[in-house]
Amino acid sequence: MTIDFNKMDGLVPAIIQDAKTLKVLMLGFMNEEAYNKTVETKQVTFWSRSRKCLWTKGETSGNFLNVVSMDIDCDNDTLLIKVNPVGPVCHTGADTCWNEKNENPIMFLTELQRFIEKRHEEMPEGSYTTSLFRDGLSRMTQKVGEEAVELVIESMKGDDDRLIYEASDMFYHLIVLLTSKGLSIEDIASELIERHDPNWHKH
Repeated sequence: MTIDFNKMDGLVPAIIQDAKTLKVLMLGFMNEEAYNKTVETKQVTFWSRSRKCLWTKGETSGNFLNVVSMDIDCDNDTLLIKVNPVGPVCHTGADTCWNEKNENPIMFLTELQRFIEKRHEEMPEGSYTTSLFRDGLSRMTQKVGEEAVELVIESMKGDDDRLIYEASDMFYHLIVLLTSKGLSIEDIASELIERHDPNWHKH
C-alpha cells in the first residue's frame, strides 16, 4: 500500500469503520509512524495534532480499535480502517463520535449466511444445520414450506411476536436452502436491487 503523506504535511485522514455493523465510528489522523505502529500492533494508533505525539486509541480507556483491514482511497491520501471496537469509541462514552448507536441488525443476516456456509463446508456433528444438509433438498424445501405456512397463520392471528418468530425460522431455512444450491442472500439482494430500477421489467 502506497500512502501519500505529503499533501497534508505528513498526515492522512483515517476513517474508522466497524467491520460488522459498517458504522463510521470516528475520524483521526495518522503520520507514517502512526500507520506503521498500527500495522505492527493491529491496534489503531493516531497522531495527536494537539499534543504532537502518537496515541493508541484505548491506551487509557481500554477501548481499543482492533484492526480487521486497511485500505487506501483512489488518491492514496485517505485510509479506511475497518475494526472490531472494544467498547464505546467516543471520549464522551458514545458508540461513535457522531453520538450514534453502533448497531445495524440487518448486517447479522450476512453474518448468518457466512456461518451457514461454514457449517456446509465443515459439516460438524450434532449441528441441526448439518442435519438439514445431510437430509438433502427435499427436507430443506419441506422446512421452508412449513415455516412459510406457519408465518401466514401467525400473520392472520395478529400476534406480531409470533409472526417475527416464524419469519425468523423461514429466513434461516431459506438461507440453508440457498446455501445448498451454491447461492446466498446476497444473490437475492442483487435481484431486488435490479428490480428497484425504474426500467426493470419482469422476466
